[in-house]
Amino acid sequence: MKFDDNLENDIVIFDVSGKIMGGDETTLFHGKIHEYIEKNKKHFVVDLRNVDWMNSVGLGMLISALTTVKNSGGRLVLANITKIESILTITRLITVFESFDSREEAMKSFAT
Repeated sequence: MKFDDNLENDIVIFDVSGKIMGGDETTLFHGKIHEYIEKNKKHFVVDLRNVDWMNSVGLGMLISALTTVKNSGGRLVLANITKIESILTITRLITVFESFDSREEAMKSFAT
């Protein structure tokens, strides 16, 4: 897994790519979430367009991120979940996460 993060209109965007299956990148991802929260950034979009595959550790990473953000009074949404939609559906996590078909739609959801 690789990820890039940037701030766009006060919304933190994570571009995640590759296979999400734990490791050092997962720890770095959580660290970045905490850094942004400490800077009082509370809106997060995790763009999964370039994710090829995800295991249970990857799901745990997303759940942990969602919990951390919610506990800080923020909101985390997913974008472009097409490639991992089946695992979210099977685990019923599709009902836990807000998801959008595109990054643009996800970002617009913070305006309302």
